This record gives sequence, structure tokens and C-alpha cells, in this order.
Amino acid sequence: MPPNSIHHHILDNLKTAILLVEPNLTVSYINPAAESLLAVSDQRIHGEAITKLFHEQEDTLVKLLDAINNREAYTKRETVLTLRSGTEITVDYAVTPIAEGDRTSLIIELQPLDRLLRISREEGLLSSQQNSQALIRGIAHEVKNPLGGLRGAAQLLARELDDPKLHDYTNIIIEEADRLRNLVDTMLGPHKAPERQSTNIHEVLERVRQLIEVENEGSIQVLRDYDPSIPDIIGDREQLIQAFLNVVRNAQQALRQEPPSDEPPTIMLRSRTLRQFTIGSHRHRLVCRVDVIDNGPGIPEDLQPSIFLPMISGRAEGSGLGLSISQSILNHHKGLIECRSEPGRTEFSLFIPVERNR
Repeated sequence: MPPNSIHHHILDNLKTAILLVEPNLTVSYINPAAESLLAVSDQRIHGEAITKLFHEQEDTLVKLLDAINNREAYTKRETVLTLRSGTEITVDYAVTPIAEGDRTSLIIELQPLDRLLRISREEGLLSSQQNSQALIRGIAHEVKNPLGGLRGAAQLLARELDDPKLHDYTNIIIEEADRLRNLVDTMLGPHKAPERQSTNIHEVLERVRQLIEVENEGSIQVLRDYDPSIPDIIGDREQLIQAFLNVVRNAQQALRQEPPSDEPPTIMLRSRTLRQFTIGSHRHRLVCRVDVIDNGPGIPEDLQPSIFLPMISGRAEGSGLGLSISQSILNHHKGLIECRSEPGRTEFSLFIPVERNR
């Protein structure tokens, strides 16, 4: 039951992805929005079984046949569909039977959610980062003032003590006060606004690679997959080096702690450009994406939502500040860091808008 000309014109101009499925579960029509979403053409998929378009974990065919036989519509929320290419997309979809005599076809409406879910997740990350920074600033104010008084009192006390042996105790007080002050300063992240200038992202990555290779003395392979067409970004070169270095060192430490058993420990640095890309709630014309990928043990699932918060670390000897500082630096550059991890593959993606220098 293919659509007639006027209906065809209407469906072709809808932003919602629409499929028309025949009673034998073959596809008789998909509109351009569906072609774009499912990465197929109407001509190639016409007359093919719907299972050649996508499949999901549950038995899609059984549900579709029930909808045809019982003429009952249904809707599924936040469903992951695997496309022919192997790409996974998250959608809401609605199935509506259309009866014409004894014949029942199905209209399937697909609403992509990946972008909406990503925006929600990124806004949550940004909000969490802002809240943690506000909390740290409050703690810094409450801690640093008493520390200053404590340090000053220890210095005055040292002048009044006649026994040089007692100076060891006042020195301990002064040193520990300084250590706590430095810790709070580190938690606050960069102390100055970025010195924005035209910066080649690959020069930043090469500097990081050189430092890491010196540190690991060849025990970890550092591979590169750069897109040479990426234009210069506007940012603070030194801060960006620190941000990337923290992320790559995190991968290096994971590989040292538990190297892969069946392949050499490897870190991949990969750069790409993304067009019309959204970071948080802001859409940018062009974004530079850098992926730091390692084949280490992965990050525990229960730790992943909080790895960018200060003082959170998966290692007993870790400070839990490196990733928090990197996220803060990227935020100052209107960017963001995301992480996906499973055993054998951890991928940190750093997004930085490519902006014109003003």
C-alpha cells in the first residue's frame, strides 16, 4: 500500500523518520528522514525484509506480526537499534497498523534520541563540574584563611623557642599548612584565564606524546591517527598541553597497573573534525575532537559517572585531580571531555570548538 502522490510529497518533507511495512514485513517506502537516520536509500531497501534495515535485542518480528494480526498499535521508548553497518542508534518508535479491508500494513515512526540524550548527559557533566568547582571555592575560602593564621602562628612560635629541637615541630606545622594550601589550589584548577592564541592541536599532541614516551621508556606504544586538515584552534597552548597530558597519563598509569595480556600496551591519539556539533546546549559550526584510546583494563562501571569529580580515583595512589583539572581546562575553552570504557578499551574524547580569533 504505497502512498499516493500527495501523501508521498507530505511524507517526503517530514522531519520524522517514516517507514511503511507490508503485511509480509517487507518495506514498501521510507521517507528521506528515515534514509538519513538508517543510512539506506529507499530504492535499495524497497521490497526487502525490515530485518535488513535494523534489529534490536528483543524479537522485533514477533511484535510487528502481533501488531498486524491484532491491529494494535504500540510504542517503545529509548530502544537501541543496530543498523546494517553495525552502528547503534537510540530511538523512540511507534508502530501503527493501517487497515484496508482484510489487508493490514504498518506505519513505523522513528524519533532519534542520541543527540537529545547526549545533550542531557553533557549538560549533566557541565553542571556537575560547575557545582564541584563552586563547592571547592567555598572550601578554599574556609580552609585557606585558618591555614594562613596557623602558619603565621607557627612562625611566631618558632621565634620564641630557645630549643632548636622544638623548631622541627613548628616546621612540620608550616610545611603541612603549605601542603594543604597547595592541594586546595590544585583542586581549583588553573589560576588564570586562558591566554587565547592560534594553536595547532597537533603540536599540542606531539608535545604530550614526547613527554609520555620519555616517561614510559618505550614500554607503551603511542600511536597517532591525525587529520591534517584540522585548522588551528583558539586556546591556551600550555593549559591544553596540561589537559591532554593528564588524560594520557591516566591511560599510561592504567596500562602500567594492569597491562593487556595478549597484545602490547597501546595508547592511540586520534584527531577529527565534527561539523554542526553540539556541546552541552550550544551548537558549534566546527569542533575538533581528540580521542585518547588505550587497551587497558578499563574503568569500573560504578566509577565512570564520577571520574571527573575532584578526589575520585580508581587507583590507591591516585590523587583524583588530573581528570577534574582537564575537564575544567576544557570548560574554559568551551569544550568538554567524555569517556566510554569497557575492559580492553577506554576512550576519552576531548571536544574543543574551532573558533575564529577575534
